[in-house]
Amino acid sequence: MKFVFDLDGTICFNGGPVSPRMMNYLKELSVDHEIIFASARPIRDLLPIIDPYFYGHTLIGGNGALISQQTKISKIASFSQSDTQTLLYLIEKYQATYLIDSEWNYAYTGTDNHPIKLGLDPLKQAQLVYVNELTSIVKVLILTATDLVAFEKELLLLNVVYHFHGDENVIDISPQAISKWSALEKIGIKTGEFIAFGNDQNDISMFKEAKIGIQIGTYKNLTPYASETLNGQSQKDIEEAIIEKLDELKD
Repeated sequence: MKFVFDLDGTICFNGGPVSPRMMNYLKELSVDHEIIFASARPIRDLLPIIDPYFYGHTLIGGNGALISQQTKISKIASFSQSDTQTLLYLIEKYQATYLIDSEWNYAYTGTDNHPIKLGLDPLKQAQLVYVNELTSIVKVLILTATDLVAFEKELLLLNVVYHFHGDENVIDISPQAISKWSALEKIGIKTGEFIAFGNDQNDISMFKEAKIGIQIGTYKNLTPYASETLNGQSQKDIEEAIIEKLDELKD
């Protein structure tokens, strides 16, 4: 069976790495099953939170804009020149701060103490550059703006996919038709061939196509697509619940 795991809020929390206990369990699971990680993070920021054992496995980053297989990163989609120009115009109009990613390098104008900054290129393998130095753009995260609501409304006029994350108060923007499911489909996975674990809006696309979708937490927009929901009072409780469920599903 193929198991697809979202990372933040699903098997790791508060910007930290996946725990050694969970990683060791997934290593054992990978002997007889295929493990795929699918994250909103670009591949650059996904690698530091998983065990190096999985670096050569299939990794999906940028909510589907990037795929890494056998450590080789492929760009699936980037913003068109027109949409890029409009996004940069909106950023200037609303005096927005941002994290903008290419396949590897990035542009960042947020504060040093913003939660996003804590998980940004911790291994210092990429380059922080000006946005006009990025060769292509695969993901835009709006951190602050003079009017986030108005900024979001203007995105309706663009050929982009976006989600407002109320818990972090940020807008996550991806190229049109990009999702975790589109990336899974790109690598040949078919509807009903995998079991998905996720926790939020970014996971809806793959839950719709999964054989089983296991939701972590209580995000209400994901619940209609979930086969089951797991909760816990602590990270340890959630890990226990996930491992128990995996023991049940792998047989």
